[in-house]
Amino acid sequence: MHHSDRDPPALRRRTLLRALAGAGALGALPALGGCGTDLRNDPRRVTMAFNRVEDMELAGMDDLLDVFHAATDYTVEVDNFEPNSYQESINNYLQGTPDDVVAWFGGYRLRFFAERGLISDLSHLWDGPLADSFSQAHKELCTGGDGKQYLVPYYSYPWAFYYRPSLFAENGYEPPATRAELLDLCERMRGDGLEPIGYGNREGWPAMGTFDHLNLRINGPEFHTDLANGDAAWDGPEVREVFSAWAELLPHHQPDPLGRSFDEAQAALMRKECGMLLAGLFVAQALPEDEADDLDFFVFPEYDPAVGTGAVEAPTDGFMLSANPRNPEGAEALLTHIGGLEAQELYADSDPQALPAHVDTDTARFNDLERKALELIDGAESVTQFLDRDTRPDFAAVVAIPAFQRFLRQPDDIREITSDLERQKRSVFG
Repeated sequence: MHHSDRDPPALRRRTLLRALAGAGALGALPALGGCGTDLRNDPRRVTMAFNRVEDMELAGMDDLLDVFHAATDYTVEVDNFEPNSYQESINNYLQGTPDDVVAWFGGYRLRFFAERGLISDLSHLWDGPLADSFSQAHKELCTGGDGKQYLVPYYSYPWAFYYRPSLFAENGYEPPATRAELLDLCERMRGDGLEPIGYGNREGWPAMGTFDHLNLRINGPEFHTDLANGDAAWDGPEVREVFSAWAELLPHHQPDPLGRSFDEAQAALMRKECGMLLAGLFVAQALPEDEADDLDFFVFPEYDPAVGTGAVEAPTDGFMLSANPRNPEGAEALLTHIGGLEAQELYADSDPQALPAHVDTDTARFNDLERKALELIDGAESVTQFLDRDTRPDFAAVVAIPAFQRFLRQPDDIREITSDLERQKRSVFG
């Protein structure tokens, strides 16, 4: 992967890293001055909200936009936002005066805004210049409840169990393929003085990955969707079985997960203090460059042969068109560019966690780990999002996370926890 040096992009980027609390905070963008013209009415100007601030992410977006600027007469002005504040404020932001092109996610969170008329239909791009550019699984993630597409995806990344091959080779471990093999491996690791599974849940969200994967392997992707949509019962036998399977794994996790951050759990994997970590491809960013080849993954093992392992949890990021863009023609030209193969591969060259969503991506440009991850997504029978993307944000943050944290403290209270989840679900979903 390359990281190109460049001069500051001057007027086409405004970095907003301040805390964005309160109604309409994301919409309170500073005026841009100093160029002698009213840029807000410039027909060649397109504005974009980008929810990434890491150097490699900014470099990838700059590379993507450099090509767009060279090929068109448009100038893209990028507003960068800190991701967590962005997610907390985007609902108010979209109801104010948002940028033309807006970064967001596939799944329920997309449908939520589509149903409220806060974003624009992009089906004509999917049927036109972007036809046959993405898999059916990705198309479904970008589709609203009305069957229309509202997002142009540009990358995704899979969740799986990541491990250090050198540690496995040293101890004679093999990646497990079934529930029994996973539990047996955990016992062996514990006997060898390792914490089998790294675990840090101080932030709340990591536990959703464990729940999701167990639910996908026990009940399948359709039930995952029904549960996330509020159409299935959280106090039914299916969910209680998931929590029981989770309780079976808890003794093999690092203790006191509520007192440990995800980054700390990730560091334990890098230091070979734990054997494996359920995570996204972003863990590759934590490896020292001289150890880049010492990371691999295996899919979450099979729990039920009838369900199998065909469902892959792969959060997908993309861009929407706001409901009333100031420059719809320029915005659609930019979205078409973002959905193109060249742009997606350029972005991925700088950001190692980003696997292009485009179906024609050349896998030869990636290292072995990235190629394996891309092939996992492309070969998936179904692709789901992380729970906080597949369900209502107010349910994920206000109900699910506290319930999962309570379970980690009191794993014997499954019946009471699931009953409370169902009661609160009915209150949230109506």
